[in-house]
Amino acid sequence: MTKPVNATEGDVLARRNALVLACAQGLGGASPAIVISLGGIVGAGLVADKTFATVPVSLMQLGIAAGVIPAAMLMRRYGRRSGYLVGATTGVIASSIAAAGAGMRVFWLFCLGTFLCGVYGAFVQSYRFAAADTASEAFKARAISWVMIGGLAAAVIGPQSVYWTRDLTPDAPFAASFLAQGALAFLAIGVVLLLRAPPVAVVKSGGGRPLSEIMRQPKFIASVSAALVAYGLMSFVMTAAPLAMVGCGHSVGDAALGIQWHVLAMFGPSFFTGKLIARYGKETITAVGLGLTALAAIVGLSGLSVGHFWIALVLLGLGWNFGFIGATALVTDCYRPEERVKVQAANDFLVFGSVAIASFSAGGLLNAGGWDSVNWLVFPPVAVALALVGWQALQRRAAAV
Repeated sequence: MTKPVNATEGDVLARRNALVLACAQGLGGASPAIVISLGGIVGAGLVADKTFATVPVSLMQLGIAAGVIPAAMLMRRYGRRSGYLVGATTGVIASSIAAAGAGMRVFWLFCLGTFLCGVYGAFVQSYRFAAADTASEAFKARAISWVMIGGLAAAVIGPQSVYWTRDLTPDAPFAASFLAQGALAFLAIGVVLLLRAPPVAVVKSGGGRPLSEIMRQPKFIASVSAALVAYGLMSFVMTAAPLAMVGCGHSVGDAALGIQWHVLAMFGPSFFTGKLIARYGKETITAVGLGLTALAAIVGLSGLSVGHFWIALVLLGLGWNFGFIGATALVTDCYRPEERVKVQAANDFLVFGSVAIASFSAGGLLNAGGWDSVNWLVFPPVAVALALVGWQALQRRAAAV
């Protein structure tokens, strides 16, 4: 029988786990930044038809979607820490395969590596839920934000790894950058060993309502819609941006720095996003994030200079932070403790499935219609998500009266 944990011990444990997971996020979050910075560029050098240039990035997103349910099942059976050790080990293997594919100029091998990088990312994405597992209701949103702060380190480590290693192997362009990615995943193994997650007996507890019943809740529909729009559109625009910049005559270094500023904007506000949610409400902050995403598209349509690209990417990152963290906090209102594993897995499968679709379409749309077409397609999904979140906010206020 598990010894009860009093409120003070629980708060200390929640803060400790949030800090550990923030460090793991800093290392694991660098992996997508590297793939996003280089995946389209390396892909363009390996295929004749540039429509397929972003397939490696899209396969990373598909790997996340494909990995969330197996990752959840693994952690449900063996616990969070064991699952995260498997994930980080997968990251080391995946990066080695991607480096081999880039170095040998074998497109399918490079794609296999980026897909497995996505599987590693599926474990990393659940860090935010793991932080909430041991947090009190008052600390839950802040615990999620703390983990996302680890992305600040990723925002520097990922693009800077590209910047410092891109020319180390002239005969195998960018292979060294993916080897550096593997080294970061190896370091993450040591970090997740420090995690003190709930016992397996608690994590694997069953019961609760059927998943279909939970997913029919209006608040679940609104929160997942907001999350998939915030994350899907961010991925859609971000995947196309480096290729669009290079196509407009800007350098690979400019593109990598643009992604760095973007990732900084994604995670930087996490220092205060939790406090903003506590003060203004989950729906409000989610809506602000969606509005910033639309503003990023407006800037993207305004010009093709480096400044326009960078400002659009920064606004896109800010929109993702508010929209995705707000939506994640909304999802935690939709389930009971015994339902959390299956609901979290369902949420991430839906979100990252949409992200994969968005990423796959980005290269073809950019090639067919240009950068403007990418930005114009941002507005309809944002409008739908805003309507759903706004309706949910009205319902919540009406119920409180």
